Amino acid sequence: MRQRIMPVVMVPVLVAGVLAGCGGGDEDDGAAPESTVLVPGRPGEPNKTAVKGPATPAPPTAAEIRFMEMMIPHHRQAVEMAALAPAQAEGAQVKSLAERIKGGQQAEISAMQAWLAKNERPSAGGHGGHGTPSASASGGSHAGMAGMATPEQMARLKAAEGGAFDRLFLTLMITHHQGALTMVKDVLDKGTDVVVQETARDVEAGQQVEIDRMRALLRG
Repeated sequence: MRQRIMPVVMVPVLVAGVLAGCGGGDEDDGAAPESTVLVPGRPGEPNKTAVKGPATPAPPTAAEIRFMEMMIPHHRQAVEMAALAPAQAEGAQVKSLAERIKGGQQAEISAMQAWLAKNERPSAGGHGGHGTPSASASGGSHAGMAGMATPEQMARLKAAEGGAFDRLFLTLMITHHQGALTMVKDVLDKGTDVVVQETARDVEAGQQVEIDRMRALLRG
């Protein structure tokens, strides 16, 4: 008898699941559709239906927000350093690498700013709506940001030319990239936000490749 009853039970369940999926047009576009599933009852109890859908995503952690806030000025200093290369560098490879760093980190800055605009909470730091400290990229306080060049080092880089610029640029940028890897290590796999975790992995992979390239250029 049970084999004859089960198809009758499953039909309204399947219909309910289809209707739930079709009715999603009136809901928030960012939410995944819910579905109705059959939940077997305990021995002697009837089967039940239940609505199954995605759990509400956990909010980003304070560490993830902090990572995005601090990585922006960290990237900005790299962009500032790289922007000097076209006029002051001697080696074509150094100029090409600097251009790559500048373009890549500018794009990441824009993406991180967009994420912070959606996710930053007032209690997370309140940096003027952009999630960035008020200090300039090349000076001011950079507590907690490993690898940042000091104002004195930036002044030396701005005054250098030719081969001297190339060597100083590569040396400072290697340290700068290593600092970014330290910041990544502090947040990677310790949070809940998919975008932050993917950003951290992208920074880790991309900057390690550039570190290896810069070391090779220094060795000549």
